[in-house]
Amino acid sequence: MTMDISWFSMAVGLLLIGIPLYIFWRFGVKLVNSTVVATVRMVVQLFLIGLYLKYLFIWNSAWINLLWVAVMVGVASFTATNRTHLKKSLFLMPVSVGFFASALVVGMYFLVFVLRLGHPFDARYFIPIMGILMGNMLSVAVIALNSYYDGLQREHQLYQYLLGNGASHLEAITPFVRKAVEKAFAPCVANMAVMGLVSLPGTMIGQLLGGSLPGVAIKYQIMIIIITFAASMLSLGITLYLADRRSFNKYGNLRNIFIAKEKA
Repeated sequence: MTMDISWFSMAVGLLLIGIPLYIFWRFGVKLVNSTVVATVRMVVQLFLIGLYLKYLFIWNSAWINLLWVAVMVGVASFTATNRTHLKKSLFLMPVSVGFFASALVVGMYFLVFVLRLGHPFDARYFIPIMGILMGNMLSVAVIALNSYYDGLQREHQLYQYLLGNGASHLEAITPFVRKAVEKAFAPCVANMAVMGLVSLPGTMIGQLLGGSLPGVAIKYQIMIIIITFAASMLSLGITLYLADRRSFNKYGNLRNIFIAKEKA
C-alpha cells in the first residue's frame, strides 16, 4: 500500500528548495526569481494534472485519452519550436507529426505486444506511457534540432562544398544529422550504461514506493528505457524528414528558418 504524504509534510519537503536558492543568492547567480517561479509553476501544474488524471481515469474513454495526448503533443511541439527558436510556420507541423506518430506507434506496441492489454487505451496505462514518451522525445528533439540547424547555418560552406562535389542532398546533410544524433543521444546511452549502478531511475523508485516487487519494478524500468529511446529516435527521424523540404529552397539553400533572423 502506498504511503501518502500529508499537506504539512509537503510543505516541510518544499523547504528544501531553500538550499539552492540560498546558494544562488549568496554567489549572485541570477536564478533566484526564475527558480521560485519554476517551483510554483511546477507545483500548480502537477496538482492540476493530478485533478485532470482523476477524471480521465474515471471516464476512461479512448477518444478522451487520445484528445489528451493531442493536447500534450501540441504543448510539446510549441515548447520545442520555442526553445530552438525555429519558425513555427515551418516546423510546428513536422514536430507535431513526429511526436504524435512515434508516441502512438511505440506506445501501442508496448501496450499491446508487451503488456498484452485487452484495452490498450485504458487511461491507467495509456496516459502515463504517452506522457513518459512525450517528455523524452521533447528533450531529444530540442537538443538535436538545435545542433542540426545551428551546424547547417554555421558550416553552410561545407554543405555547399559537398553539393558542389557531386554529393546528393542526403549525402550533404548526413554529417550534420550524424552530429545532431550523437549530441542528442550520447547522454541517453551514457545514462543507460550506468542505470542501476550509479542511479536508480525515477520510474523504478516510484513503483517501489508504490508497493511493487523489485523484480516487477525492474522489468518495467527496462522497458521504459527501451521504448523512450526508440520513440525519441523515431520521432527525430520523422521530424527531420518532414522538415527537410521546408528547410531548403528549390536550389538546395537553407532558408531563413530562425525567428531571430525573421525579426532582424
